[in-house]
Amino acid sequence: MPESPIRKLVPYADVAKKKGRTVYHLNIGQPDIETPEVALNAIRNFDQKVVAYSHSAGILSYREKLCEYYSRHNIEITPDEIIVGAGASEAILFAMNSCLDTGDEIIIPEPFYANYNGFAINAGVVVVPIFSDIESGFALPPIADFEKAITDRTKAILICNPNNPTGYLYSKEELEILRDIVKKYDLFLITDEVYREFCYDGNTQYSAMYLKGIEQNVIMIDSVSKRYSACGFRIGCIISKNKEVMSTALKFAQARLSPPTFGQVAAEAAIDTPDSYFEAVSKEYLARRDVVVESINSIPGCYCPVPKGAFYVVARLPIDDCDRFCQWLLEDFEYENGTVMLAPASGFYSTKGRGKDEVRISYVLNVDDLKRSMKCLEESLKVYPGRTS
Repeated sequence: MPESPIRKLVPYADVAKKKGRTVYHLNIGQPDIETPEVALNAIRNFDQKVVAYSHSAGILSYREKLCEYYSRHNIEITPDEIIVGAGASEAILFAMNSCLDTGDEIIIPEPFYANYNGFAINAGVVVVPIFSDIESGFALPPIADFEKAITDRTKAILICNPNNPTGYLYSKEELEILRDIVKKYDLFLITDEVYREFCYDGNTQYSAMYLKGIEQNVIMIDSVSKRYSACGFRIGCIISKNKEVMSTALKFAQARLSPPTFGQVAAEAAIDTPDSYFEAVSKEYLARRDVVVESINSIPGCYCPVPKGAFYVVARLPIDDCDRFCQWLLEDFEYENGTVMLAPASGFYSTKGRGKDEVRISYVLNVDDLKRSMKCLEESLKVYPGRTS
């Protein structure tokens, strides 16, 4: 099981804090946005005398309300096409275990969310990465690259849209390319859509659930963690119109008994969060994105594309080794008694040696703190002993 590239630097951050340094956490997708009051009140007002197991697929009233939520996004599903999981993480595990056997292969454009590697190992699945390039903004790789990677063990393609770690937003045209590949080779398309609400510059997310002709092949993964800034609820779901997939996934759900009750109660209430909440949050993230992108691109030797979604960027820096650099920032560097904690991009690649001069930055801090952290990063690159240019 691989170590989390996002969390492995925590001990060094703890030591830096003990020294009295301010550590700007740009390493993890933990928003500082307040969780909607309507969700918190649902927990405060919980009046049942027993906190009981729910149905293994999740509380029915929650699944029914989820159907209303998806209908507002032009996704028409029924409660029996939803299984609630302990976050998107469990839902992805259910999907992999339900659709792939030990030794089967899943194609994922890299860089990708680091834990996909861990989930695949847990399920006995082999990840086959296809390289996407920072110069293209991490656009979908060419169709020829997918076809070269397909073998008789290939069973699925996995994408994240909008993307973690890159913030790239796949277009309708790119998803239609994937549809054609999926249909031609009869593959599953597992689509992680947890950042649906966070799209910028007038763009909107095009769900894989909209694709015609592969309705039985699409498996959507979703979560409330980032949508409502409620990572600790640990509530996500797996959604598919494929009855065999859902029947199999339910067996895994039964094996873990049920998803968390309080998380479901809060998540159900959160669906009533007004649109004004998301409008304000998107406006805030857009301002944060612009601070980060403009700051990085103004530093000599640095580059990052402008992401259209989520709240991450992958930046290329003039450094010899991102793992070494990120550790050095915490152990040996300070600027005005502060330092930054980044996620080494090497952990988001499955191919060894890739991403060594890249880092992922989560713009989940307020604008003022982001400006300070970007200044800190700029100063660090002036003195880093492994600078390459």
